[in-house]
Amino acid sequence: MRHLNYNHLLYFWTVAREGSIARASELLHITPQTISGQLKLLEGDVGEALFVRQGRGLALSETGRLVQQYADEIFSLGTELAQRIRDKEPSLSSQLHVGIVDSIPKLVACQILQPALELDEPARLDCQEGSLERLLAEISVHHLDVILSDRPVPAGLNVKAYNHRLGDSEIDFFAPKSIATKYKKRFPESLHGAPMLLPRSNSVLRRNLDDYFEKNNVAPKIIGEFDDSALLKIFGDAGIGLFPAPRAIADEVTRMYRARCIGNAAGVTETYYAISPERKLKHPAVAHINQVAHESVLV
Repeated sequence: MRHLNYNHLLYFWTVAREGSIARASELLHITPQTISGQLKLLEGDVGEALFVRQGRGLALSETGRLVQQYADEIFSLGTELAQRIRDKEPSLSSQLHVGIVDSIPKLVACQILQPALELDEPARLDCQEGSLERLLAEISVHHLDVILSDRPVPAGLNVKAYNHRLGDSEIDFFAPKSIATKYKKRFPESLHGAPMLLPRSNSVLRRNLDDYFEKNNVAPKIIGEFDDSALLKIFGDAGIGLFPAPRAIADEVTRMYRARCIGNAAGVTETYYAISPERKLKHPAVAHINQVAHESVLV
């Protein structure tokens, strides 16, 4: 099937939503015979049946369900386009589809993205979270404009994507106020045996922290390991243990999680990247994010 006939797809999509050719016929103001004929042509192009009989009605086949999923997206975008043209809304460039690698602290992601909301024509954010590998698959088919990541695109990966380094942040250790004074004394020796909440071992930050502990001859007692940095901080807020966080968000961490900085993990930094499908940043919101991050967001 080299080219898709969108009229055939529209008839199929309407029948799938309405559950019968008769109701689709009333909605589209087309005879049932015409719709039936167009469905047969579409099934011929696809090479498989799209509907199966179920009682007096029709039910989608497995292939029909797959086609419906794509049709939902196609006609949803068509409706959005028509709405924007009618209402003379801002151009599509004002939408910003962002993938956020799940190991990036949510507060850091918020700081990086906030400038996009302060443009003369603010971007409308559409954010999704996931692993870098999954998000790279999304950007390769142009479902994302940019990915925020704490590591660059892995070498040798067959994906057309480019790294734009936004900046770095040093890493500090934080403790609940009730025990902060105890662990601030004789830091970093005080970390030995201290209850500690850490990122999981598959993260770049965790590997760097493990090196830091070894270099300083300390072995904290690991209470929990987390993929989600926000969940890690919530456990810290509950008084369960000490935790690391980027200095770039130190003010927010102390305010939101009732914690105090007890010391700096000297030599440990977290680097943030904007990963885009093009070498030169073309989306105005992404270009602005990149500029502001270099000027003020990250330290």
